Amino acid sequence: MKQQLSSKSFLMGRTPLQPVRVGVIGVGNMGQHHTRVLSLLKDVELIGISDLDRERGIDTASKYQVQFFHNYRSMLPHVDAVCVAVPTRLHHEVGMTCLQAGIHVLIEKPIAASIAEAESLVNTAAQQQCILQVGHIERFNPAFQELTNVLKTEEVLALEAHRMSPYSDRANDVSVVLDLMIHDIDLLQEIAAAPVIKLTASGSQSGPGYLDYVTATLGFANGIVATLTSSKVTHRKQRRIVAHCKNSLTEADFLNNDIQIHRQVTASCMAAHGQVLYRQDGLIEQVSTSNIEPLHAELEHFVNCVRGGDQPSVGGAQALKALRLASLIEQMALDGCTWETSSDGLELSSPSATLQI
Repeated sequence: MKQQLSSKSFLMGRTPLQPVRVGVIGVGNMGQHHTRVLSLLKDVELIGISDLDRERGIDTASKYQVQFFHNYRSMLPHVDAVCVAVPTRLHHEVGMTCLQAGIHVLIEKPIAASIAEAESLVNTAAQQQCILQVGHIERFNPAFQELTNVLKTEEVLALEAHRMSPYSDRANDVSVVLDLMIHDIDLLQEIAAAPVIKLTASGSQSGPGYLDYVTATLGFANGIVATLTSSKVTHRKQRRIVAHCKNSLTEADFLNNDIQIHRQVTASCMAAHGQVLYRQDGLIEQVSTSNIEPLHAELEHFVNCVRGGDQPSVGGAQALKALRLASLIEQMALDGCTWETSSDGLELSSPSATLQI
């Protein structure tokens, strides 16, 4: 059962019929999309946007006919909730300021730059009785939602995740693990629904700075094995998860919103002299998915949580769990160690780390 929160916005003299007042902090690549979708959502009043780049902020505010706040703190008295899309290193500072002001927060992934900062955000949200949702947007991808429905009736043996992108100037303040792989870490943990008890990881860098290519293998307590590969230096963009099951193989393509289920079905038709006239070796099922934009579904869910007081499906606790594992993968990729724990997932022994997932 979801924990109920007192939705502060509507306890302070406002009625449930009034729109939720939302602001956007940071209107770079992702913040621009947040602003666009929020301007279209019903029951939402987009109050304004804030950005350190005054010219970009004013242009965006003018485009959507809302107020520009150069200092985001000036916007907080006028909103019930905010979407935070600033660089990762600023997530903790901005998120804490908003939560301490009693403002509900949707913050882009990763939740914070460190586990300690993430824990601080989660604890403050609980103390302030505020919604803290984290932008693991792929949870709202129709292809992932249909994939989870398909796998409910399958016995999953192994999982593969591939998330590749060409080099980009966006999100260049974190490694490929915290930028891209963390999406699949969250998704595979949701599918496997068991503690990680073994991990190996390796990676490479195209130059000085952060890891650009990382592959990791996870062993879950229920026997599922998962392989994740993420890259910032691959010239063909790719977003997919493959589930190897006892009776099928299911492929989910998040870019094309496409799911295919491959099943083994062998049928033969023999002629009188033993010649095979017809043979069918396998069957491919195409699964229909909706065309809803994942960000639209994510923001609609956030607004509904703010209005109703429910905990979000990807809250601070889930995001912290993903960050813990992402941090360990990043560390393993850098030092080349192997991490393993007991089957209950509570103990950890590593040559260079002490961390609980």
